[in-house]
Amino acid sequence: MRSIGAVIVTWNSEEDIAACITAARNAGVLETIVVDNGSKDLTREIVTSMDGVKLLYFPENLGFAGGVNRGVAALSTEYALILNPDCLVQDGLEKMANAAQKGAAGGMLLGTNGELQAGFAVRRLPTAWTLIFEVLGLNRLFAWNPVNRRYRNAGFDFTQEQEVEQPPAAFLMVHKQIFEQLNGMDEKFWPIWFEDVDFCLRLRKAGRKIVYCPAARAKHRGGGSIEKILWPFKELAWYVSLLRYATQHFGWLSRRLVCLAVAAASVPRALTGIIYRRQGVRALGVYADVFCLAWVSLVLDRVDHRRFGRHAEGAEHF
Repeated sequence: MRSIGAVIVTWNSEEDIAACITAARNAGVLETIVVDNGSKDLTREIVTSMDGVKLLYFPENLGFAGGVNRGVAALSTEYALILNPDCLVQDGLEKMANAAQKGAAGGMLLGTNGELQAGFAVRRLPTAWTLIFEVLGLNRLFAWNPVNRRYRNAGFDFTQEQEVEQPPAAFLMVHKQIFEQLNGMDEKFWPIWFEDVDFCLRLRKAGRKIVYCPAARAKHRGGGSIEKILWPFKELAWYVSLLRYATQHFGWLSRRLVCLAVAAASVPRALTGIIYRRQGVRALGVYADVFCLAWVSLVLDRVDHRRFGRHAEGAEHF
């Protein structure tokens, strides 16, 4: 039997964490590490009241990648199940660990209504065109376009175990030794987004395998912590991580095309923020910073984290 430990990174997850821990235990998890990024609610009190759970508390908010890395390092098991607090494991962890022997494995993610989260559970690694279509809103306006269909694995057979490119870190099994050989997740993707995508890409480049295991199932509500992040900081964080991914992994021309797309998209998105989100001048400030981020990345091939400073009130909101 494989030894499996769970790593759960939390931020204000009081409504989900107890059920998440209990479900993981019932499914066969032997050890549970909860990494808390400065919760202001009762998350830590709930965790410490549960027997056999180790809490790692970081008031400065390490971000998702930082939390995962410290949680995996604290495990004594052979395999680490990276799990979102709003994810309830159903069954199949032993088979999931078997599938992850050469690197990592994802499983079948179901919504709270029991329906398969088809566009999320398994994706392809993003290309430059994927990110360009995303930031320009083309994947939302024309979901049937071939770029979007490829990215979201349209037509994927979720009944068959098979090698895949990118399962999400909401429900991801990793071989602990291989994870540590790759130095875990890149903590420069702070606070969230693209750290799991980057890890999957590096895992595959290292000659390791990622397998989709349909026998492993979990119910996933989605957005448990993200929905609590203040909008300006959340918006900026997504673009920072997207530009970092493009800068680190795309060629000279591709990453510049992504930067140009982000800059071009900042104008209509600012108008959307004003009209539909009713953010007013705040939306102008956010997308002015997005435009500057794209321009700096275009010219200097680096991501300017100083732009977070103007929205510091959201920095604590993981």
